[in-house]
Amino acid sequence: MSRFREFVAIDWSGAAGERHKGIAVARADAQGGAPVLVRGERDWSRAEVLALLREGLAAGTLVGLDLGTSLPFEDAGAFFPSWSESPPDAIALWALIEHLCAGDPHFSASSFVDHAEAARHFRRHGGREGDLFHLPDALTRRGRFRVTEHAQASQLGLRPYSNFNLVGAAQVGKSSLTGMRLLHHLRGALPVWPVDPLPAEGSVVVEIYTTIAALAGGRTTGRSKMRSFAELNDALDRIGSPPVPGDGPLDDHSSDALLSAAWLRRVATQPDLWHPAGLTPQIARTEGWTFGVP
Repeated sequence: MSRFREFVAIDWSGAAGERHKGIAVARADAQGGAPVLVRGERDWSRAEVLALLREGLAAGTLVGLDLGTSLPFEDAGAFFPSWSESPPDAIALWALIEHLCAGDPHFSASSFVDHAEAARHFRRHGGREGDLFHLPDALTRRGRFRVTEHAQASQLGLRPYSNFNLVGAAQVGKSSLTGMRLLHHLRGALPVWPVDPLPAEGSVVVEIYTTIAALAGGRTTGRSKMRSFAELNDALDRIGSPPVPGDGPLDDHSSDALLSAAWLRRVATQPDLWHPAGLTPQIARTEGWTFGVP
């Protein structure tokens, strides 16, 4: 039996502006039933998500955030080699991003990626690629990866994107950086596994990758997005969840959140997912991990 009473999945967005159609929040009750969207069709702001996480969760909620909670560290022994202010761990990284972006509205992170030292590590729009984007010996032109992202590829057949890549429809860098500002503001309110140890009770945040839930629901990496109630409910059925009422089209942000909430409910009791083979105390402290990668 799960120690969690509720499961919340958040499909996040790094887009500019205050409100975002790309943010969706869904809940699934531990006692069963179909997952439900929180606030339905209303566009969320990132500040409202922060308020929900700080004040609006049921006691004992497992929260899945669809974003990278840190940057690569293990490959080079630092987030930003050659930068004297390179942080020693993920918590300090979140604090640095917040410090440099305190004046950026809506939890954006533009000031961080525009910083002269940080910019050397990012691939940005307009053909701007930092001279350290591929440090130290990347085997491809796709940039640096965390240990958990290498495990996503080798164990689950996924094709993750580097959090240092800010270009392209599938990039996750912008959402991850804005999410790290959110995580900084959650310090003292919610632990973030595995940067923080899993507490014996209470709520906790984990990083998720919604494609992992889609694979569990019978989708493929090339067809992970569900854009109708029929597609979503087929995936929910495959993971043992009741269907969501509705018919016709459904945006993929909502379907990602709904399926991921039900998936968290199904897998949260699996011990191997809380003790992945590749996760060391050093990696937990610096790079974090994606829940669902064994």
